[in-house]
Amino acid sequence: MMGQAKGRGTLIAVVGPSGAGKDSVMGFAAHHFANRPDILFVRRVITRPSDAGGEVHESVSAAEFEEMLRCGAFAVSWQAHGLSYGVPREIADKVANGMIAIVNGSRTALPAFRAAFGEISVALVTAEPPVLARRLAERGRECEADVLRRLTRQAPEIIAGPDVTVIDNSGRLEVAGNRFVALVEGCSAEMHHPA
Repeated sequence: MMGQAKGRGTLIAVVGPSGAGKDSVMGFAAHHFANRPDILFVRRVITRPSDAGGEVHESVSAAEFEEMLRCGAFAVSWQAHGLSYGVPREIADKVANGMIAIVNGSRTALPAFRAAFGEISVALVTAEPPVLARRLAERGRECEADVLRRLTRQAPEIIAGPDVTVIDNSGRLEVAGNRFVALVEGCSAEMHHPA
């Protein structure tokens, strides 16, 4: 059975600017890997209402999040855009036991992900600026001024390296989705057949 991989698994952090389509790329891959019990798409804990659109997440209040943080409930947590985000601590155990865990992360939190999980794989999903602007406007979560702030916000640079794969999602979702699927399959092959 595939879920019985020996040794350590892998965490894949999917990062990129708002509007790049991280959720869409991950959704494409989740459909592709629907029958793979060794591949887990992480449900984050977020201080955002569950009906706010976007990804399926565990919605908590700011006070609940702080209490969870105090109790050590998260392997990694961070703040962005006025919200708090957390990756449940049990995900670290699942990765340690051979699973591939895929999480919608944050570029600012990559050092925390590396500290918590050791070697990780990073999928940097990008899109051309006009595509980002259109997607953010269509999303309807923010006013025009907030969209402009997001687009001009100085994001931390991600140094290209062996653990970073850039995926351009400016065009058809199938192209970016298949590139991400190939990344996940590569991580799975490395785990089952290490060099």
